Amino acid sequence: MPSLKDVKMKIVGVGKTQQITKAMNMVASAKLRGAQARIERFRPYASKYRSVLTELASKVEGSSNPLLEVHKEVKNAAIIVVTSDRGLCGSFNAAIIDKAMKLAREKQAAGVQVKMICVGRKGRDAFRRVPGIEMLAGYADRMGSLDFSLASTVAQTVISGYEAGELDEVFLAYGEFVSMAHQPPRLIQLLPFETPNNEETAEKASGPACEYLYEPDEEQLLGVILPQYLKVQTYRGMLDTSASENAARMAAMDNATRNCKDLINSLTLLYNKTRQASITSELIDIVGGAEAQNG
Repeated sequence: MPSLKDVKMKIVGVGKTQQITKAMNMVASAKLRGAQARIERFRPYASKYRSVLTELASKVEGSSNPLLEVHKEVKNAAIIVVTSDRGLCGSFNAAIIDKAMKLAREKQAAGVQVKMICVGRKGRDAFRRVPGIEMLAGYADRMGSLDFSLASTVAQTVISGYEAGELDEVFLAYGEFVSMAHQPPRLIQLLPFETPNNEETAEKASGPACEYLYEPDEEQLLGVILPQYLKVQTYRGMLDTSASENAARMAAMDNATRNCKDLINSLTLLYNKTRQASITSELIDIVGGAEAQNG
């Protein structure tokens, strides 16, 4: 049985850990409010941007823009992986990394060279040690202060590679913020941009059909909107991941705080049992000594 001093030191140590987890929970909660507000404001804009681009791209031929061209042979694929810079958020980062790794293994099995662009320290550290995967770029310690310029830089890298023929497919892996308790990993294809046919567009359309007039013409406008769309979607993935990270960390710290409380209760019970056993042993020694003197 451990000594009273050892048990008491353990209780003090767990109590200090509980204070840390409570503080981290409060910090994550404060950051989550701002991150959640940003993604909720930006998400309708990104969705509308995609719907406008889809309608515009359906009016032009695929050869009118290099980002709409589907390469006949897929030799190189790029995956943009957005994770957090810090841990202590449960399995959030691991789920995103596993999602991207599964796609990378599928592409490698098909003879495709996989290249990674990692935003976030956790993703960068995970993939730079994987053999057979080339690291195009890694951005660490940037998720705490997101701005559109980072998304623009990342998107421009894949745009230049796709237009030069160095990349044949581009994917984006990130954590989608659905609710406080649900942040699933998502994987979407950015390039080549898929345009639905007329039948699919008619089935998804709701309300009366409308005809858009564009000035300048569709091809010139598409050359501006399509690269901007890639930047918008990349930025959306970063905002989603930022909100999801704080929600996952808040839940993880809440669980850790409860576990600390349970551990303190069990250690307190052990302390009382140990103390009672020590008192009982001392009483037995006293009674035994008194009996010996009387005898």
